[in-house]
Amino acid sequence: MARAIWTGVITFGLVSVPVGLYTATEDHTVHFHQLQRGTSDRIRNRRVNERTGKEVGPDDIVKGYEVSEGEYVVVEPEELDEIAPGRSRTLDITDFVDLDRIESVYFGRTYYLAPRGKEYLKVYELLRTALAEAGKVGVATFVMRNRQYLTALRAEDRVLLLQTLHWADEVRDPVEELPELPSERVGRGKELDMALRLVDALSGDWEPARYHDTFQEKVRELVRAKAEGEEIAVAQEAPAATNVVDLMEVLRGSLEQAKEAGGKRSSSSASRKKAAAPSRPSRETRPKPSGRSELRDLSKAELYRRATEQDIAGRSRMSRRQLVDALSGSGSGSGSGHGSGGRRKKKTTAA
Repeated sequence: MARAIWTGVITFGLVSVPVGLYTATEDHTVHFHQLQRGTSDRIRNRRVNERTGKEVGPDDIVKGYEVSEGEYVVVEPEELDEIAPGRSRTLDITDFVDLDRIESVYFGRTYYLAPRGKEYLKVYELLRTALAEAGKVGVATFVMRNRQYLTALRAEDRVLLLQTLHWADEVRDPVEELPELPSERVGRGKELDMALRLVDALSGDWEPARYHDTFQEKVRELVRAKAEGEEIAVAQEAPAATNVVDLMEVLRGSLEQAKEAGGKRSSSSASRKKAAAPSRPSRETRPKPSGRSELRDLSKAELYRRATEQDIAGRSRMSRRQLVDALSGSGSGSGSGHGSGGRRKKKTTAA
């Protein structure tokens, strides 16, 4: 069960509802420890007094604002809490605006908002439904961890989303900041028509499971290969920039390629929709594990779908390699780390 990172009260007019704020996403990035080259010795960051060179404990560290060189005004955490609007516990909706009126550059992180108790479900659902039917988002501010946030509350199916927004003075003007931008719009012509046909050929439904972080998969494969002494595959170079003279030829070739891929994507999409149907095959009729070489060519989303069909326990916590192990029958399939795809003993191999 997720834990709230902030609790407070949403207010709109004289109506209020106690809520908790929960992170809506999680990081799947591969994290490394810092080591001294040629050893297995960990490198750790320490907070050290610049003048004495001695380490300082967290209780002895305060915030200081430099008013002149070497002269600071010290501010205590409780002093910041005392001046926070609503004493850091109010999410005050001041305006309701159309979502499409907020430029994409203003949006930051996304969170879930949930009512804090069954007695607040009705008021919470009232606000969610009102936002959904009006097609509006509530613009609100609140304070968390000594920082005030501008936010947009929007209605999704059964839940309220809170998205942080950048303040106006935090958003840069692209005309002033960027070195080169087109000075005029592209006029109607063969090139634009071809580009529009290419966009149309590559258009489809939004299916998040189709996309996965291939770089992180390659990082995990790199670590596995180095640990097992295997050769490391090198990625291809980025393609060269398109020459304006060859633009029509490149667009035409892209369109032909998209049409060829479109048929494959359509059949693949149909297969995914069929697999996502409510009816699930019985254990007797579920597909048997595929060969390991075939499984290695599949995306993590496809591996997870097959693991769901085979009711493999712990699949939601498995890495791509653990899913391959479980589906091919070489791993435990529990995600507990006892199979070949599980957690290894603590051992550092110098690169």
